[in-house]
Amino acid sequence: MKIIKEKKKVYPVSPMLREYLEQCGRHMDLPLEYDDLLCFSESMPVYDRNDEPTYWETVIYPSGAEENIEHGLKLIYTQLLSDGDDSMLEHLRVDRVDYCAYANTRPFRIRIRNRFNDNYDHFYIKRADASRVYGLELEGLLSPSRVNFLVDRNTLIEEHIIGIPGDSFIDNNMKTELVNPVRLAKEFVKFNERCFTRLLGDMRSYNYVITVTPDVEEEQYRVRAIDFDQQCYEGSLKAYLLEFFEDNEQIVKLCMKCLNPKTVKQYQKEERSLIGRRFHYSEEQIRHLINNMKKETLSSEEHINTLKKELAGFHKNQSFLKCKNMGELVLKNIETLIGDQ
Repeated sequence: MKIIKEKKKVYPVSPMLREYLEQCGRHMDLPLEYDDLLCFSESMPVYDRNDEPTYWETVIYPSGAEENIEHGLKLIYTQLLSDGDDSMLEHLRVDRVDYCAYANTRPFRIRIRNRFNDNYDHFYIKRADASRVYGLELEGLLSPSRVNFLVDRNTLIEEHIIGIPGDSFIDNNMKTELVNPVRLAKEFVKFNERCFTRLLGDMRSYNYVITVTPDVEEEQYRVRAIDFDQQCYEGSLKAYLLEFFEDNEQIVKLCMKCLNPKTVKQYQKEERSLIGRRFHYSEEQIRHLINNMKKETLSSEEHINTLKKELAGFHKNQSFLKCKNMGELVLKNIETLIGDQ
């Protein structure tokens, strides 16, 4: 049975959320809006390293618009990374603009190259979706990772999250001798706990990346979400647990092989403890953010009613049934899990 049955609706950034972002320094006037990038005249498919087509296509702009768009993209890059320091502009150039019509927010991926050393970087321009913005903020407040992003009305700018895409890692890296299966399994248990605690859904293998860090003796792993569109949207509890997605089957089998139930419970408790510390450290800001969520439409009544019943059954806690919106469910789930140590 499909867990995600339909494409998620995009919710606009409300004045209330915009005010919160302004207070946090994440909302500012940008030289280009998302819609400005839609004026491309041609496109061509992007292929991966194995010469297979991807969901991306490289777009080409008319000569009359190309110069303004390139200048605007370089300005946005400096705003994202160096508070708008325009002294960087002279040694930057826009290498390529790619477009993906498949994803919810239909992103543009911008490749910026440094003229002096030929190094390049990426960032993304997307339609601003309130669900995604709330997901990005909760990621920064409750996880060990933080994503740099900016918002201007209907436009969202995001930095590139470095890592090996989960589907690629599972297919090409997971079975190599260099991988430590126990450490990898441990990290997936912790990642699953982070997503479930704050109700970030749809962690199919192409919606997260895996970073590998050399350690004193062996490698360490960190799994990071890269898709935040399904922040507290779905009604099915299974949508918030990565083991129920078919393309995570190999990961689930690895965890079952390497970890016994007591060890899994230990890692879950460890991660909840860390989330609890982050919550208490940034409690005022988190409650401010979630109070805004409580006043927003972030899902359908049907999804809210289904999820609160399933969470009440999962936690054996009937107080979930009193929740009226996704914001209340997120807060109740966080408080329930970090209080259960």
